[in-house]
Amino acid sequence: MIEVKNIVKVFNKGKKNEVIAVHDTNFHVENGEIFGLLGPNGAGKTTTLRMIATILKPTTGTIVVEGSSVINEPERVRKHIGFLTGDTMLYDYLTVTETLKYFGNLYDIGTTALNRRIDELLVMFELTEARNKRIAHLSGGMKQKVSLGRTIIHNPLNLILDEPLTGLDILARRAVTHFMKTAKNEDKCILFSTHVMSEAEELCDRIAFIHKGKILELGEKEMLKRKYGCPSLEDIFVQLMEKQR
Repeated sequence: MIEVKNIVKVFNKGKKNEVIAVHDTNFHVENGEIFGLLGPNGAGKTTTLRMIATILKPTTGTIVVEGSSVINEPERVRKHIGFLTGDTMLYDYLTVTETLKYFGNLYDIGTTALNRRIDELLVMFELTEARNKRIAHLSGGMKQKVSLGRTIIHNPLNLILDEPLTGLDILARRAVTHFMKTAKNEDKCILFSTHVMSEAEELCDRIAFIHKGKILELGEKEMLKRKYGCPSLEDIFVQLMEKQR
């Protein structure tokens, strides 16, 4: 479970170019659900996820993952999360198997358990035939699947996925969405950011719309549609944006 309470993130605090990237944000993500953080580019989605993933420290506020504070117990939090972002880098000269093994060793997974886990991931993401290919020779979609495999090599309870479907072809997208639905059925906690409303329509149970660092609306997908009298999340988003003008 992920709990975010009153978090604020200010860059260049006290300077002329001070920027409030996230402002007094609150939400929680339950086990067994996919929670969508929706908003345009620059809305504060990635900054919020980076704070949860212990990469950035909140200026104020608290974030708790599996009962551990991201500020006071970051090492413990990292054991319970898998964080995928567009900035995730892979090493071109390693093979798929070598990549998964490298990151598995960072989590001190025993050799037997790690080899078994690698085989599971290769099957899950349809990478078995590519297991000995170097990363440099893979398509963009295959690289994204390897990145996701790297993210969950330690089988974390909480998944923080920053626009994981961006740029994927149909087959790669299908594999990733299937994985997310399977993870939900395994009672995992999934926080998923996107600016593509159709992705949220397909995958999310609850939604938070974020704009200029502020949560504008939050709730169950179908409840929000009834509240705004809209057939789609995109229509709700347009209404919310018009109110900000």
